[in-house]
Parts: sequence; structure tokens; C-alpha cells
Amino acid sequence: MKTKKMKTRLIDGKKAAAEIEKTLKQEIASFSKKPGLAVILVGDNPASLIYVTHKKKTAERIGIDAQIYHLSPVITQDALIAFIEELNQNASVHGIIVQLPLPAHINENAVLEAICPEKDVDGLHPQNLGRLFIGQPTLIPCTPLACLTLLKSVCKNLTGKTAVVVGRSRLVGKPTAQLLLNEQCTVIQAHSKTKNLKKICRTADIIVSATGHAGLIRKSYVKKGAVLIDVGIIRLADKKITGDMAFDEMIGHAKAITPVPGGVGPMTVITLMQNLVTAYYQNEKNI
Repeated sequence: MKTKKMKTRLIDGKKAAAEIEKTLKQEIASFSKKPGLAVILVGDNPASLIYVTHKKKTAERIGIDAQIYHLSPVITQDALIAFIEELNQNASVHGIIVQLPLPAHINENAVLEAICPEKDVDGLHPQNLGRLFIGQPTLIPCTPLACLTLLKSVCKNLTGKTAVVVGRSRLVGKPTAQLLLNEQCTVIQAHSKTKNLKKICRTADIIVSATGHAGLIRKSYVKKGAVLIDVGIIRLADKKITGDMAFDEMIGHAKAITPVPGGVGPMTVITLMQNLVTAYYQNEKNI
């Protein structure tokens, strides 16, 4: 007897981001002055340049004054931190981003810690991460917050859901797991050393995967009716972009899934703009 296929909802990140963008544009238009965003790019990584250019265009489209500071790949760590301190003291700058990765001679942690927590719109400063982990209001890392927003568009009440987060990075995996814990989920964090990933994933109502391994999560890993959030972005040899999930296999099996591209990516950029607006209110209040 064949198992009846279910209708799988595609969680459209582009559409969700466009709706938030429209709201943010209206909100920013009411401000007494433009919010300021400083984006620091160190070196000549082509992918990083594409990312920061996209962020600048999105920011300007909704009324944010965005500046890209393209610094030499041989800049010293001390010089970079001194430049960040100048931006910390600049009242017209409400948010600061340092595009990762940084050159090998620069300590990433030291640089992120140099950003004023109130201007840390990527949400990666230890103070902001610490506040997230104790459940206090804070600037939340953009991709995890984007994942939660898309997830809640499908499951408004996450209480008691079993969620498996595959990946444990500071950027995505760990803060995503904490956000889901804060939503009263039962969270299992899997990673490269996890044994029997398939068995663990099959317990999940929700799977968030952020490993960068194409097709890692197959249909056999997923119980019927699960909701899948795919953070992976992998360019294949044929130039196609794909994610961690075996997307085609999930249609008719999962309750909902984010496509790649067009899912978490667009939401991450607009979530950054939401964080900037939050930082604007915080910084203007303190002036």
C-alpha cells in the first residue's frame, strides 16, 4: 500500500523579506534622521564583496545610510580595532558589521569583541550572545533569527516541538538552538561527531541544518510532516546552488521546507536591517 503524499509548503523567504522591507521602509521614513550602517570589508574575497554590496543596496532601498569601508588585506589587527573604535564613537553610525571571514593574521574574536554591543547588528558580540542565552532582549544573530521567523510562519506555537539543529557554529548552529530553547522546544544539537544522525533526525518535528554539505539530509532522515529549514548554500560543479537538504525528495513528505536559493538567504539580509532599526532606537535613546 502506497503512503499518501502530503502537500509540502514552500517557505518563501523572498516574499517574507519583501513584506518586512516594506514595513521597515515606512518606519524609517518617520525617523528624524537616517540610520547609519557601517560595513567593514577586509581584503578582496569575491564572495564577501558580493555579500556586502547586496547589504548596501538593500539598506539604501529602505532609507538607511550604508557605507562600505574596504580595507587592505594586510591591515594589522590593532589598526582594524582602532578603526572600529572610531565607528563606535561616531553618533551617525548606529550599526557596525565586520564581514567574515577575516585574513588569517587577524583574530576574529578580538575584532568582534571590539564592536560596541549596542551597534553589533550581526549579534555576535559575547555580550549579545550571553543575553540571548539567558533570555534577555538583545541583538540576535541574523541568520538564526531569520530561521525562527520563517519557522513561525508555519508553526506559530513551537512549545513542546522536538527540534534537531545540525551544526554548532557561533554564527548559526548554537544561537539557533538557543532561540528554539527559548521558544520552549526540546532541542537536540547535532554536529560532525554525532553518531547515527539519521536516527536522531527522524525524531524531529523541526530540522534546521547549517553544515554546507550538499544533500546531507535525505528523505530517509525525516519523519513525515516535519518542517525543514535549510541554511546550507553550496555551489555545485555545474554552478547550481543547492542546500543541505535533498530538496526534491522532501516534496510530498515534509510539511514545509525552505528552498535554496530563496529561503533563509533573503530573510537573513532583511533581518540585519531589522537589527539596525533596533540599534537605532537604542543608540538614539542613549544620546
